Amino acid sequence: MAKRFSDPDRAAVYRAIHERRDMRHFVSDPVDPVVLKRLLDAAHHAPSVGFMQPWRIARITDASLRAALHAAVERERLNTADALGKRRDEFMKLKVEGMLECGELLVMALMDDREKHIFGRRTLPEMDLASVACAIQNMWLAARAEGLGMGWVSLFDVDEVRTLLRMPAGARPVGILCLGHVDAFYDQPMLETERWASRMPLEACVFENCWPEEDAPGGDGVNVSTVKDA
Repeated sequence: MAKRFSDPDRAAVYRAIHERRDMRHFVSDPVDPVVLKRLLDAAHHAPSVGFMQPWRIARITDASLRAALHAAVERERLNTADALGKRRDEFMKLKVEGMLECGELLVMALMDDREKHIFGRRTLPEMDLASVACAIQNMWLAARAEGLGMGWVSLFDVDEVRTLLRMPAGARPVGILCLGHVDAFYDQPMLETERWASRMPLEACVFENCWPEEDAPGGDGVNVSTVKDA
């Protein structure tokens, strides 16, 4: 039987998971290059379907390019607000990015020529995106352990960002990642604090065998909340 982590090491893993936050407020101090390399290496050690490693990471060091990416996000922020109808004003009060303040700005993208990889993707081609999400999560948890904040920005026009970064045909940006020092981590997810949404109870997301009857008429699933300890 494989040996589990020590109690302190195991607790540190769960602490990083529970204290990770999608950060929007940053201090503009630079990120130590040695730490940045560790975080990039953490992302690169994420699991990927068929070991295809579909992530590509662009580090944005040019100030004019950072400004152009920020302008692209701002345009989409306004478009998103307009699409929200009655919640427009509520949305406009939210801080949704820290792109101009963070110490490092990264763009996480999907590789080109992904159609060549069919191992694990023949019926689920979107598993390449799932793999990139795993890489982002690896970096996010490692950043929290390093005392750095990270925010995932997804408000942008894909083609506009692709053009700005001169991506090859087939490559696609997935997220703009704000990374850097913060004064403090949010006690709760910011959108929960701002009452935009709240975390669903675990019991609403986990069930056994089949979909719960209340969600799928005719089903005979058993919700995990109904299962008693043996």
